[in-house]
Amino acid sequence: MTMSDLEYRSDDARAADLSGELPRQVARAQSLGGNESLAGFEADRITGRAALADLPVLRKSDLVAAQSAHPPFGGLAGPTASFSHVFQSPGPIYEPGKIDGDWFRLGRFLRACGIGPGDIVQNCFGYHLTPAGMMFESGARAVGATILPAGTGQTELQAQAAARLGVTAYAGTPDFLKVILEKADALGLDLSITRAAVSGGALFPSLRDFYADRGIACRQCYATADLGNIAYESDAMEGMIVDEGVIVEIVTPGTGDPVPEGEVGEVVVTTLNPDYPLIRFATGDLSAVMQGASPCGRTNMRIRGWMGRADQTAKIKGMFVRPEQVAALVARHPEIDRARLTITREGDTDLMTVTLEAGDAPDPARYDASVRELLKLRGEIRIAEPGSLPRDGIIIEDQRDYEG
Repeated sequence: MTMSDLEYRSDDARAADLSGELPRQVARAQSLGGNESLAGFEADRITGRAALADLPVLRKSDLVAAQSAHPPFGGLAGPTASFSHVFQSPGPIYEPGKIDGDWFRLGRFLRACGIGPGDIVQNCFGYHLTPAGMMFESGARAVGATILPAGTGQTELQAQAAARLGVTAYAGTPDFLKVILEKADALGLDLSITRAAVSGGALFPSLRDFYADRGIACRQCYATADLGNIAYESDAMEGMIVDEGVIVEIVTPGTGDPVPEGEVGEVVVTTLNPDYPLIRFATGDLSAVMQGASPCGRTNMRIRGWMGRADQTAKIKGMFVRPEQVAALVARHPEIDRARLTITREGDTDLMTVTLEAGDAPDPARYDASVRELLKLRGEIRIAEPGSLPRDGIIIEDQRDYEG
């Protein structure tokens, strides 16, 4: 089965393939020195998304700590010599990579953009330390395109090169292509770009429309340095299709608990890359599952794309409060279905309100001690009707006006 065939598998075929791949991937992770949290779990029993929910979540803070203790990759990947590249991202976090074999799986996205043999891709992602440039170069090589490794900046040279070489496709952040196009206009240059593959920033509808008016089909993907391609758009333009090389879960921020389909939550990803087996890696991003399959015929799960950050940590009266602390409050009291912490300000004083969907336990005083112990602060406690809190992924809502 080819890489493109994987996108059109039936749900049953995908589940059957996953039931064999996932236990092997968990076992690989367990064999590495940095995955102590996975010890004791039976890999053979982890055969699908539902079983994954029993495993702990790995967060970026865990990754930084592991790499500090066991450089360079925290015992989560093989030796440096087994990779062609090593990258550094903010943190600092060090990521392994390979240039061959579409290691980051961006080829699937570029193919969905209509990019392939005969195209010249002007790759305007950075090549310095961080992996984005090499990630997209690897994908372009996989689909048989020619690459102009342009990197960032030098707008006039970028426009001149695009015109002289007959560049047909752009890869880079959503807004930089507009800068190149406007510079080309100012220089009187005609460009041949008809496709744009973008990531690493917000693609606003007005910007997509700007490109469409110039005959450029602009599509975006959701990718990270640690995980490679996670999800991508097709010409159907309905959500983002989850890549075949990962398993995506949407969970309540601060926990590993999956939310009902359609609700907003944090994106947690398990990669099937045998070289770097990250299991339940929390991205810190919010999204939601879309029902049904894409009209383009690709059958994997779809998500709504980036919907904000799950890291809603806030400082209240000089104390940091994190979603994990709110989740611990819910876990302590089984009758609580969900909680929402709201921060307001009265004069020069921060006010904290904890709203609980608490079912048959309507007395707010019942939770006062737990709130003070777990959140380290006093606050007003309110009891809400079951189902009344918004299902928008927000655990800590900061309503303070920082500009007034």
